[in-house]
Amino acid sequence: MFENLSEKLERSLKVLKGQGRITEINVAETLKEVRKALLNADVNYKIAKTFTETVKEKALGQNVLTAVRPGDMLVKIVRDELAELMGGTSVDINLKGSPCVILMSGLQGSGKTTFSGKLANMLKHKRGKNPLLVAADVYRPAAVEQLRVLGEQIGVKVYSEPENKNPVSIAENAVKHAKTYGHDLVIIDTAGRLAVDEVMMNEIAAIKKAINPQEILFVVDSMTGQDAVNTAKEFNDRLDFNGVVLTKLDGDTRGGAALSIRSVVNKPIKFVGTGEKMEAIDVFHPERLADRILGMGDIVSFVERAEEQYNEEEARKIQKRIAKNQFDFNDFLSQIQQIKKMGNLKDLAGMIPGVGKMLKNIDIDDNAFKGIEAIIRSMTPAERENPGILNGRRRERIARGSGTNVPEVNRLLKQFDQTRKMMKMVTQNKNPFNLGK
Repeated sequence: MFENLSEKLERSLKVLKGQGRITEINVAETLKEVRKALLNADVNYKIAKTFTETVKEKALGQNVLTAVRPGDMLVKIVRDELAELMGGTSVDINLKGSPCVILMSGLQGSGKTTFSGKLANMLKHKRGKNPLLVAADVYRPAAVEQLRVLGEQIGVKVYSEPENKNPVSIAENAVKHAKTYGHDLVIIDTAGRLAVDEVMMNEIAAIKKAINPQEILFVVDSMTGQDAVNTAKEFNDRLDFNGVVLTKLDGDTRGGAALSIRSVVNKPIKFVGTGEKMEAIDVFHPERLADRILGMGDIVSFVERAEEQYNEEEARKIQKRIAKNQFDFNDFLSQIQQIKKMGNLKDLAGMIPGVGKMLKNIDIDDNAFKGIEAIIRSMTPAERENPGILNGRRRERIARGSGTNVPEVNRLLKQFDQTRKMMKMVTQNKNPFNLGK
C-alpha cells in the first residue's frame, strides 16, 4: 500500500537530515521533492501545490526546539498535513432510521457488490444490526447471484426480484420487506457502468428520490487514481453523497484517490476495503494512514484487528496450557486461524513500525500457512495432542498425507518445539536472554 509514495517521500525528507536549522532554502529544496512525489502518486496538481505551500508556511513559522531536529519537525508537519488533506479525523456512518437505508453508488468494477457484503457483515457483528442486502443491479447478469452467494457466506438475507427490471420499484419493495420482517438496516447494491452516463445517473437519482436513504456511499477503486476523483465529482454533483469508500487499498495503490478525493468533493472517506475476505474492511482513519505513508506503521489498527479475534477466555486457557507445557498442535492450529482472520499478511506487517519498510520487496504469500495447516491436519488426534510420539514412520505418513516431505515435517516439529519452550519461558516470566543484566 502506497509503497512508491512512501519511498519517495522518505527520500525527499532526507534532505533536511543533519541540518542544523530550518531555512527557506533547505525547506524549498525538500518540498520540491515532496511535490514531485505527490504528483507521481497521481495527486491533483493544484492539491499538491497547495499542500506543499501550506507545509512550507508552517515549517518556516516554527520555532524549532533544541531537542527536536529540523528533519523530524518537518516530518511531523508533513504527517499532520497529510492527515488533514484526507479529512483529519474519521467520520462515522449514519445508522439512524427504521430501517436505516444505505445506497451504494459507483462505476462498474469498483467493488460495490463485494463491499456491500463486507459492510453488512461488519455492521451485523460490530453494531448488532439485522441487515438486508438488496440486489438492484438489473443489468449485470451475475450481480444478483454474486450478492446471493455473499449473503449466504455471511449469514445475511438478500432481497431480489429476478423478473423485475425496474430498480426503483425493487428498492421500494425491499424497504417495505425490511419493515415487515424486522430488518433494521437495508443496503442497496445498484448498477454501475464502465463510464459515467446520463441513464445511470438518472436511475440512481430516481432510486434516491424514491427511498430517501440515510446514507449514500460512493465506492471507488483506489487503484484508478485521478480518474476516480473526477468520477467522484460527477457523482457528487448529481447525488450529493455522504461519504466515500476506497476499495482495493491492499493493491498497488499510488495514493492519488486517497489524497485528493476529500479536497475535490469535500466529503469524508468513511471506509476502506483491504482485501477479498469479508472481514477485510476498516473504518478510515486519516491520521493512521498518514503514519503508514511516512513509514511509521499503524500499531493502533493492528491491535484493534487482534482484539476482534481475541477471545479472553480462550487466551486464559492457552496461557495455562503453556505454563503446564501442554500447548499442542490443536492450540497452534487455532492460533493460525485467528491470525488469518486478521487480514492480508503483508498489510498486517506494514502496520508494525519499521517492518513494512523491511518487507517492501518481499512477497508475503497469504497462503503461507497452507503447508503448516496441511501437516497438522494430517496428524491423528493423539499425535496433535502429544507430538513426542511422532517417530520416523509416522512422519513419513504425515508427509504423504499433507503433500509435503519429511524434512518439511521435521522442520515444523523443530520450530514448534522451540516455540513451545519460548512461550513457557515468557509465561513463567523467565529471562532466557539475560536481558537487563
